[in-house]
Amino acid sequence: MKDIDIFLKIEEHLINDDKPSIFLEKELSNGTFNKYPFSMIGELKEVPQNPKFHPEGDVFIHTMMVVDEGAKNRDKSRDKRVFMWTLLLHDIGKKPTTKMRKGRLTSYDHDKVGAEMAEEFLKYFNQSEEFILQVKYLIRWHMQSLFVTKDLKFKDITGLLKDVDIDDISLVSLSDRLGRGGLNSLDREDTEKDINKFKEILIREM
Repeated sequence: MKDIDIFLKIEEHLINDDKPSIFLEKELSNGTFNKYPFSMIGELKEVPQNPKFHPEGDVFIHTMMVVDEGAKNRDKSRDKRVFMWTLLLHDIGKKPTTKMRKGRLTSYDHDKVGAEMAEEFLKYFNQSEEFILQVKYLIRWHMQSLFVTKDLKFKDITGLLKDVDIDDISLVSLSDRLGRGGLNSLDREDTEKDINKFKEILIREM
């Protein structure tokens, strides 16, 4: 099968399946994600995460949980293709950035690095510039809900508002933060409140 046909098959499942992870995990087992540029996704299986924040395990497992969360809300997004590809690619920057620092795993700047990698990935399949930029920018800013609500030095509301739609980045952030292990109903409720707070702050800054 040609690479573009694999890309389109993945996209079909991202956009239509209730749980895209079922297809994607099968393709991982079949070796689909061994070849460049699909390897950017497959290599996430090798990337561990801080168990305090990601008790579910490696980055690939987290990504599968995120796309399944996103599938519940993709009809709320402005563009399902953009939204679901963003979720699948949102953490590819963790492969080159994950390091042990002072006894704990960190992935500093994985949002910035991942945005550039996503652009490389999508250009390989000759996607439109508009589509690529939308995915790239959502990945670039996907950590901002944490940075903004916690008032961290990494926040950049001006840059975010220049590049992305508030509802879209909020939906991406919600899927990302719900796509992890160990969450109970109260945790999920608190996460949704936090994303609403994020949206409110952005709206005030517009």
